[in-house]
Amino acid sequence: MSDVVSFLQKMTQALDPGAAAGTNAVLQFNTSKPAYITIKDAKATLTEGSAAGPDVTLIMADDDLIALLKGELNGMQAFMTGKLQLEGDMMLAQRLGTLFDSSKLTG
Repeated sequence: MSDVVSFLQKMTQALDPGAAAGTNAVLQFNTSKPAYITIKDAKATLTEGSAAGPDVTLIMADDDLIALLKGELNGMQAFMTGKLQLEGDMMLAQRLGTLFDSSKLTG
């Protein structure tokens, strides 16, 4: 399992059930090892590979994705500088920071 997939696995544990209530979404992460997180019933599960019809796809380098999800890299800045490419629901992508507790992702 690559570092980025291990990190995404940690993300499933950091889902904020209150913030995720009522959210049913598939988040595709296209990095060196594609994987996606499915959010349903206030739970998150990670699957390696590509989702059939993700709601949003984030395309970026492994280190940049980890920095973004830890809150060390500003999403809008990453998007504007070309470090982050988005496909799909941009509003959902903007909510990622509120759906996951980034304090659980450090270390």
